[in-house]
Amino acid sequence: MIELIPAIDIIDGRCVRLTKGDYDRKTVYGDPLEMAIQFEEIGFRRLHMVDLDGAKSKHIVNSDVLRQVTTSTNLIVDFGGGIKTDDDIKTAFDAGASMVTVGSVAVTRPDLFGQWLQRYGADRIILGADVRNGLISINGWKEDSTESLLPFLERYVAMGVKHVLCTEISKDGTLQGPATALYEEVMAAYPHLHLIASGGVSSLDDIRRLDAAGIPAVVFGKAIYEGKINLKELWDWQSESSPA
Repeated sequence: MIELIPAIDIIDGRCVRLTKGDYDRKTVYGDPLEMAIQFEEIGFRRLHMVDLDGAKSKHIVNSDVLRQVTTSTNLIVDFGGGIKTDDDIKTAFDAGASMVTVGSVAVTRPDLFGQWLQRYGADRIILGADVRNGLISINGWKEDSTESLLPFLERYVAMGVKHVLCTEISKDGTLQGPATALYEEVMAAYPHLHLIASGGVSSLDDIRRLDAAGIPAVVFGKAIYEGKINLKELWDWQSESSPA
């Protein structure tokens, strides 16, 4: 059964969504803590939080919002955005993150990423693989690297990475459906990977299709805030579909 992970993206302490990672195409939805509490009340146990200010500034900015969520709820929070240094990753964990998502450092400082993987363990480090035109994008999706997705994953799976968050940037925030074929390609190459699909989810049917394709987990955000997915209906579907 696919793992359901609602998302909260943060700019200026507020819950927002971007379209295709464009900071100029931003919609503000409200208070992150209120959303997190709502997710927990419905029954969700996991939350994906992204510090978009941090991703842009190349250092964590909204650790106070993370701390509010982790001290006010029992949600398992994975946190990303702006984690570039030892101080950044320590800040995230000290603020209550259970896991961190690291993408840019894995491209620009593979030695440092490897150190973190050893120090904190593969269950607490999620490899962020944000893809645009087949290449890994970094620094808040402002830059494209020369790294292709599958060779990039191959290197880190060999190092012990278990969890990968893969976002197809052209789909993100568009409500046009996820890049299911891309995720199927990744799973065919690395069937034991805990792959978290991200970008483009617009409906419960999208999530059903990802589940049928054997994708282990999915992150979704805009579809919630735009009312395209009813959270209770989604939770009820998961409860009914899960093995007794």
